[in-house]
Amino acid sequence: MSYIGLDVGTTGCKAVAFDARGRQLASASREYATLSPREGWAELDSREVGDACLAVIREAAAACSGDPVRGIGISSQGEAFTALGPDGEVLANAMVSSDARAAEIAERWSSEFGREKLYRITGHTAHPMFSLFKLLWVRDHQPDVWQTARHFYCFEGLVQHRLGLEPAISWPLAGRTMLFDVRAHDWSPEILDAVGLDRSKLARPLASGQVAGTIPGAVARELGLPDGVTVVAGGHDQPCGALGAGVTAPGKAVYGTGTVECICPAFSNPVFSEDLFRSNLCTYDFTLEGMYTTVAFSLTGGNLLKWFRDEWAREEVAQAKHEGVSPYEVILRGMAPKPTKLLVLPYFTPSGTPYFDARVTGAILGLRLTTTRGEVLRALLEGVAMEMRLNMEILARSGVEIRELLAIGGGARSRSWTQLKADVLNTPITVAAVTEAGCLGVAMLACAADTGRAPADLVGEWVRMGETLQPDPENAATYAARFEKYMQLYPALRALDV
Repeated sequence: MSYIGLDVGTTGCKAVAFDARGRQLASASREYATLSPREGWAELDSREVGDACLAVIREAAAACSGDPVRGIGISSQGEAFTALGPDGEVLANAMVSSDARAAEIAERWSSEFGREKLYRITGHTAHPMFSLFKLLWVRDHQPDVWQTARHFYCFEGLVQHRLGLEPAISWPLAGRTMLFDVRAHDWSPEILDAVGLDRSKLARPLASGQVAGTIPGAVARELGLPDGVTVVAGGHDQPCGALGAGVTAPGKAVYGTGTVECICPAFSNPVFSEDLFRSNLCTYDFTLEGMYTTVAFSLTGGNLLKWFRDEWAREEVAQAKHEGVSPYEVILRGMAPKPTKLLVLPYFTPSGTPYFDARVTGAILGLRLTTTRGEVLRALLEGVAMEMRLNMEILARSGVEIRELLAIGGGARSRSWTQLKADVLNTPITVAAVTEAGCLGVAMLACAADTGRAPADLVGEWVRMGETLQPDPENAATYAARFEKYMQLYPALRALDV
C-alpha cells in the first residue's frame, strides 16, 4: 500500500508517493505561471492549477502500481481562493499571497471591525495577503463574480472538488483565511456577517488528518487509482512541512529556507499576547489536532542569494556549469569563514514578521575599501539570520521557546550556511533528510487515517534526520553582541524614509 502527498505551491505542484514505511516510491511535478495583469497583482489560473494537480497524482500513482494507493493528503499554499459558479465553473483567477491589491481595504476594514478583536478571533493581524481582504476586494470590484459565485474554495478544497468530493478545508488552512475562529475551530459568524458571506459558500472545516471523503470510482479510474482511495484534510504548507520534518512537540520548529525564510514551531495551547499582536506573529492550528503553531518569516531569504548570484557571481556561475554543480554551492565556497564586522538590514523585499513594512529598504553598513566580496556575502546571510533571531526572541517572550531547529529546503543542503544560522541563533540545527517535507507530512496523515495509527507515532518511523550542527560558542558570543546593534537598525533607517 502507498500514500500520496500533494503539495500545491505558488509556482508549481508536486505529488510524492510513499510506502507504508515512509520510503519514497515516486514523484511527479508540474510548473505553472504566476500572472501579473497589473502592478501589485499576482494570480494563478485555477483551471491550470487543477489540471496540473490531477496530472501529478496520475503520474505518481502510475509509478507505484505494485503498492496501490490507499490515501491522499493535500498541503496547500495559504490565502489564495477560487470562485466557482453554479456548475462548478471557475469564475476568476486566484489571487496568491503576494497579491497586494487589497492593501487599502485591509487597512480600512480592519480598523472599522476592530484590529484587536480581529486578532482575538482569528489569531492573525490584518494584511492584504489574507483571503478576508481579497474577498472584500472581489465584493467591491467584481460584483458579478461575487453575486454569481456558489463557492469560494482555497486550493485544498478546489483539488477535492476536482476529485469529485464535497470539499473540506483543514483547520490550519482555514486559519490563513482570517475568516476562521481558531479557538472554536469554525468559521466566525461575526466576521462572515460583517463581510456579507454565507458559510454555505465555504468548505466544511476538518482537523488535519480527518477523512474528507472517498474518490468516486469514475474519477479514480481516470487517474489510475484503485477504488476506495480516501482523501484526508491536510493543511497549510508551512505546518505540513513542519510535521514532515519531525515537529511533534513544543520546543522544536522547522526552519525552511527557500525564496522566503520561515520558522514554524508547534505548541500545546493557543497563545495570544500583546507582544505577538504588535509583532504580527499569528496563532493558528497545527497539523496535529490539539496543537497550535505560528509562522515567523522573512520575505528576503534565498532570493537574496539569488540576487547575489545574478549581480555579483558570473564567474562562479560559469565555474558551476563547468563542474556540473549548483551555482550556489560554488558561491558559498567563497563566503568569509568568520563573523563579519558588517551589519545588514535584510529588507531587500518588504519585511515579513515582525514589522510587515513595505516601505523600509535594505542596507549594508560598515563597508571599507578592505571589505571583501566574501564578507559581503556572509553579511547578507547574517542579516537574514539576525531577523529570524529577532522573531525567535519575540516568541520566547510570549512563552513559545524554541530549543531545536529542523532545517528543510534548498538552503539546508549547505553545511556552511546552516552552521552560520546555528551560530547566529545560538540554537542547534538538525538537517532533515527528506527534501519534500510538506508532501511527507500530509502522506503521513493519509497513512494514519487508513491504518488507525497516530501521526506522531509515524513520524518516528518515516522522518529521517541528518547531521546536527551545534552553535560555535565563540561565534555565538560574537553574534550575540552584534545582535544588540542589529536591533537599532530598523528604527534608525525607518526614520530616514529613503
